[in-house]
Amino acid sequence: MSTVTASRETQRDHLDLLEAHAIYILREVVAECERPVLLFSGGKDSAVLLHLAVKAFAPQLPPFPVMHVDTGQNFDEVIEFRDRTVARLGLRLVVASVQESIDRGRVADPGPLGSRNRLQSVTLLDAIETHQFDAAFGGARRDEDKARAKERVLSFRDSFGQWDPKAQRPELWNLYQGRVNPGEHLRAFPLSDWTELDVWRYIERENVDLPSIYFAHSRDVVERQGMLLAVTRFVEPQPHEVVRRESVRFRTVGDANLTGAVLSRAGTLQDIVHEVATATVSERGATRGDDKFSETAMEDRKREGYF
Repeated sequence: MSTVTASRETQRDHLDLLEAHAIYILREVVAECERPVLLFSGGKDSAVLLHLAVKAFAPQLPPFPVMHVDTGQNFDEVIEFRDRTVARLGLRLVVASVQESIDRGRVADPGPLGSRNRLQSVTLLDAIETHQFDAAFGGARRDEDKARAKERVLSFRDSFGQWDPKAQRPELWNLYQGRVNPGEHLRAFPLSDWTELDVWRYIERENVDLPSIYFAHSRDVVERQGMLLAVTRFVEPQPHEVVRRESVRFRTVGDANLTGAVLSRAGTLQDIVHEVATATVSERGATRGDDKFSETAMEDRKREGYF
């Protein structure tokens, strides 16, 4: 067996193990909880998670709806992908709207160009209470951020929706306890042990559909706070900023006014796998403005109920 063939066999075995474990988690949570929901942002991780959920319960549809916490500041391509994917699979979509939270006075309006990222926590918790969801599947991975590295696979939230990293249940030998008390709920992270490279290799292997912005394309951008932000209705060039036309793609997808692009000509899945394999900075560390404000930004938001 050649070295290249052996390497491919090792990768396949590794991805098979990750897939099997993720499907096991999905099935365990559904078996123990009454009203689960899958958080679906339209990003690559949630697309992989949804793909796994479809596999886990085939030939039936996944026995839960998908929910998007919509800030109203998303990339148009991501919303189009979200709606197209849900329609193709025949799933029920629940949209939890930050704009509705603003209209109801639940959160303060940051203005037309202000960030709505942190407001999502209130919108999410309100939606969980309204629909009485007792479990929410998310696509977070431990390699993304130090706060997410503290998460258990099953991460419990108290009756206020808050997270205490010091009060999580032990998970020994992949044994999970999914019971929740009345008023509490859990977040389940089947992709916890995956890396960004694992995700892309799995996307390549399974040919998982994704929004077009993950692939290299020509776009007007401005450089702001060390990031290349796409010029959209959410990002207006300031007088001192120079608009440039560049070949870029997005490694992660969040709000359009907080998510930076990277210079890239990776137009195929194979190209992206190679690019990620040689990257020296994590996708969030390089391109997410919501994580740049402080070292504890993610943990602070997670304690409030963020996913």
